[in-house]
Amino acid sequence: MQKSMTGFGKAEVKVGNKKFTAEIRSLNSKQLDLSVKMPMAYRAAEFEVRSAISKALVRGKVDVIISFESEEVQTGGVINNDIFRAYLDQVIDALNYSGIDAAYDVIVPAVLRMPNVLSTESEAVSDQELAAIVEAVKLAAEQLDAFRTQEGDILIADLLDRVTKIENYRDAITPFEAARADAVRARIREGLAKLSVEVDENRLEQEMIFYIEKLDITEEKVRLANHCKYFREVAANEPMAGRKLGIIAQEMGREINTTGSKANNHDIQVLVVKMKDELEKIKEQVLNIL
Repeated sequence: MQKSMTGFGKAEVKVGNKKFTAEIRSLNSKQLDLSVKMPMAYRAAEFEVRSAISKALVRGKVDVIISFESEEVQTGGVINNDIFRAYLDQVIDALNYSGIDAAYDVIVPAVLRMPNVLSTESEAVSDQELAAIVEAVKLAAEQLDAFRTQEGDILIADLLDRVTKIENYRDAITPFEAARADAVRARIREGLAKLSVEVDENRLEQEMIFYIEKLDITEEKVRLANHCKYFREVAANEPMAGRKLGIIAQEMGREINTTGSKANNHDIQVLVVKMKDELEKIKEQVLNIL
C-alpha cells in the first residue's frame, strides 16, 4: 500500500473548560520538514508533539497548528487605564482625521487587544492539558494518514494506468521494426547506385547487417518491459516506496531515450514521444508518493 505525502487532519480534545484543537497539513518533501505553532504557555508539550508527528508521518513538509478555546469567562484580567485611554485617544483622532465613523462597541474591543492594555495572571498548565494537546495531535495525524492512504490509492491507480500505456506503445513498435530494416537497406543501395561504383555484395551485406544490428532495439524493449514489471511489483508490495519508484522511472526513461536514438523511423519516433509524455507524468506523480 502506497501513501501520498499530501493531506489534512484535524482533531479536538476537551479537558475541563478548555478545548484543544490540532490541525495538520502535509505536502511533499524529500524528508520530514516539521513546523509547529502553538501557544507559548503549552510549549512544554512541543517535544512530545514533534515525536508523535515523526513516528506517524515519516516524511513530508508538515505544518502543525495547535490552538485552544476556554469556555470559562476570564476574570483575572486587569485593564491599565492610562494605556487604554492613550490608545483610545489615538484611535479616535485617526478615525476623525480619516473621516471614518465607528461606534464605541467596535473601537473598544480593538483597543483592548492592543499591547499592554489588558494583563492577565498566567494560569498554571496542568499535565492533563499537555496530555490533551498530544492526544489531539495524534488523532489529527491519524486523520491525515487516512487521507494520505486514500489519495495514495488514487495516485497508484493513475501511475499504473500510465505504465500500461507505455507498455502498449512499446508493443506497437514491433510492426515497424522489419519495415525499418528494409528501408535502411533500400536507402544504402540507392546511395551506392548514385555513386556508380562496383561493390562487393558479400562485404556490402556484412556491413549492412552490422549497421542494422546497431539499430536493433530488442534489448531496450526487453529491459523496458522488465522495468515496467518491477514498477508494478514495488507499487503493490513495498510500503513507502516513493523514492524507489522514482529510480525505476529513471531507468525506464533510459531505455525509452535509447529506443528513440536508434529509431530511424518516423512511426517509432511518434511512439517514443508518447512514451516520454507518459513517463514525465509518472515522474511528477511519483514525487507525491511517500
